[in-house]
Amino acid sequence: MTDIATAIGNAVDYLSQHREEAAYTDSIATATLGDALRVEIVGPDGEALTTDMPQSIGGHGEQPSPGWLFRAAIASCNASLIGMHAARAGIEVDSLTVEVDSASNDLGILGIDPHVHAGPEQVSVRVTIEAADADAETLRELVEDAVAHCPVHDAVGRAVPMSVDVTVA
Repeated sequence: MTDIATAIGNAVDYLSQHREEAAYTDSIATATLGDALRVEIVGPDGEALTTDMPQSIGGHGEQPSPGWLFRAAIASCNASLIGMHAARAGIEVDSLTVEVDSASNDLGILGIDPHVHAGPEQVSVRVTIEAADADAETLRELVEDAVAHCPVHDAVGRAVPMSVDVTVA
């Protein structure tokens, strides 16, 4: 078994015996608006990234936009879960690419038309996978199972309750 498969197996064994420890609050991401529309995001353990908006709407266009990071999160989470599922199945992946795109409408994003959603109208995920030690059907099933367990993909695919608490300082 690979290190990944061993680690996942240990986690599954532990959480199967300690189900009360499986649910938790995820780490917080704190965003601070800076110059123009540049936003600095930090996490509790020093994680950090910066987003920016295109120049056409007042940003500098020098960093990825939040929408691109949204698609990147879906792509990277799916790739990670596919890798995890492959390791557990003993399949050595020779190559894996996950592409995510979406179709959006600026009439919703900019609040021009209240009947147009601010978020993407649709999201497409394309997976290309190669593994010499598995047939096409096995790989297709592996990808479908992995995607079904990807938390980012899941959150996008269903209505997740959200709340907004505003503090005016």
